[in-house]
Amino acid sequence: MRSSSQQPSVMAAPPHSRPVRRRIIVGAGIGNALEWYDWTVYAVFAPFFASQFFNSADPTSAVLSTLAVFAVGFFMRPLGGLFFGMLADRKGRRFAMFVSMVVTAAGSLIIAVAPTYLSIGVAASALLLLGRLAQGFGLGGEIGVSYTFLAESAPPARRGLWSSSLYVAVTCGTVFATVEGAILSSVLDKTEMADWGWRIPFIIGTLLGVYAFYVRRGLPETAAFEQEQHATERASTLRGMWQNRGAAARIIGLVMGGTITFYTWSVAAPGYAINVKHIEASSALWAGVVANLVFMAMLPIWGALSDRFGRKPNVIAFAVGTAILTVPLNGFIRDQAWQLAVAMSVALFFHAAVSAIVPALFAELLPTHVRAAGIGFPYSIAVALFGGTAPLVQAWLADHEQASLFTVYTIVLLVATLITIVITPESKGRPLE
Repeated sequence: MRSSSQQPSVMAAPPHSRPVRRRIIVGAGIGNALEWYDWTVYAVFAPFFASQFFNSADPTSAVLSTLAVFAVGFFMRPLGGLFFGMLADRKGRRFAMFVSMVVTAAGSLIIAVAPTYLSIGVAASALLLLGRLAQGFGLGGEIGVSYTFLAESAPPARRGLWSSSLYVAVTCGTVFATVEGAILSSVLDKTEMADWGWRIPFIIGTLLGVYAFYVRRGLPETAAFEQEQHATERASTLRGMWQNRGAAARIIGLVMGGTITFYTWSVAAPGYAINVKHIEASSALWAGVVANLVFMAMLPIWGALSDRFGRKPNVIAFAVGTAILTVPLNGFIRDQAWQLAVAMSVALFFHAAVSAIVPALFAELLPTHVRAAGIGFPYSIAVALFGGTAPLVQAWLADHEQASLFTVYTIVLLVATLITIVITPESKGRPLE
């Protein structure tokens, strides 16, 4: 228990000057941009480097094995969310953000320089797995901590708008990675892409990490965390998480529908179109760029709407709209890149409604002393189970001519998210205390 007699009564974020506000938003977003760049690079370039880390005699098996490693990386995210969340709740948000980013960048470097299957055999597959595990561990921490940092730093009346900046950063990383894929697949032939072209984006990701270290220097710690340090008695993080298990369950329910649609439509759709629909690679990747630019443009609009009308309408619009349109959008994609661009744009228009407010909504469900771990751990569990496995499940079902089952699976998770938000109280403007 904390002593309320020694706690100030208001936990509102103090006003910041414009340069400080800019540094907070950029500092929180740069890690997300870098880490989602790394993850998108893996998903986008998997068709090109699969044969470099697995037996190239069976191309389909190599791609599925590569996607399996992609999925395995997600199962490190709950550990990262718990470890770095506890670190943030004890040592501070900015310190945990810095360390988690170092771990993720190291994972990208391992993949960038790893020898191929032809050179060292199965050890190459092991190095790919090690790099993905490091990325998953780091990103699991980054999400809970950066979400908490930005939500606690934002003015309560504009928390939704500020929160939308994180997924703007995420989308910048996604778009940058997709543009790289489109450019490289346009200027290099398939042999060059498979031999060495796929390494370029992983090297660039490592260099971006150095820039991110510089940007995050000197970020101000949040007032909510600093005020929490004055508590005379502080419950352990694990005990606090158990006491707030209802909020954790709500986070899992809210993430289920969002994570599978995000990885299906924002990250994996171009690769799926290339491998399954046989759309030309560079055209499919450019279609992904267009759709993600639509997504990015809608994020601040949905964030501002949530500050005016509440968080619940956003999530309801996302869940209902996406569930209704999932079947027609999947059927719309045949063998043309413009079809992919339209379908992705429509899906991401609705997804922006929930992505824009995730940091604000989740932070408003939890108290300060357990907020980072309380967000990062359940969020990462849901993403590992339903998001990280999405590309693999989708590709496997398509390979077995059961693609319609993936659509049913997606709709079921969207319904679960809808039920969760209906029973969740409105949290707009709630003090973060």
